[in-house]
Amino acid sequence: MQQDEQILVQQAQQGDPGAFALLYDWYVQKIYNYIVMRVGDVETAQDLTADVFLKALESLDSFEWRGYPFSSWLFRIAHNQVVDYLRRQDKRRYAPLLDEALPMANGLEPFQMMEKQSSREQLLAALGQLTDIQREIIALRFASELPISQVAGVLGISEGAVKARQHSALSALRRIMSVEAT
Repeated sequence: MQQDEQILVQQAQQGDPGAFALLYDWYVQKIYNYIVMRVGDVETAQDLTADVFLKALESLDSFEWRGYPFSSWLFRIAHNQVVDYLRRQDKRRYAPLLDEALPMANGLEPFQMMEKQSSREQLLAALGQLTDIQREIIALRFASELPISQVAGVLGISEGAVKARQHSALSALRRIMSVEAT
């Protein structure tokens, strides 16, 4: 995939709008998932996702391969957009997600839907108790499904640091969730 990605990026840099459109199609959902998990608001996440791709398009000529996939560069732009957005907010840094942010499976009975929503709210409350970097790693690894190497590139830290912080974040989540369940 990285070779296909390199070809598409080169074509996009040469002005091929179809190549950039394909890159957009490959990454828009993952970028959105990351952003919505960080900002907790569907409309804001949609706006920020659009801003990420606009900035990427405007800066595409300056993109250079540095050992990480193009998507790492996109996630770095997304990370910066989220940080800028959160800095501008007067409210809490982590807000609960709206129901439509992470849609529930169709066909669930009302009781199952309520139970699933309750679990989601507990998870989001627990995520709110993590450090910023732990939330960031959880969002990149699990909402956006990035490999550890890409998370390291996006955050500018070593893979070992990502693994260690992911482990401590998951341990903290387990501890928090088990305390809340009792």
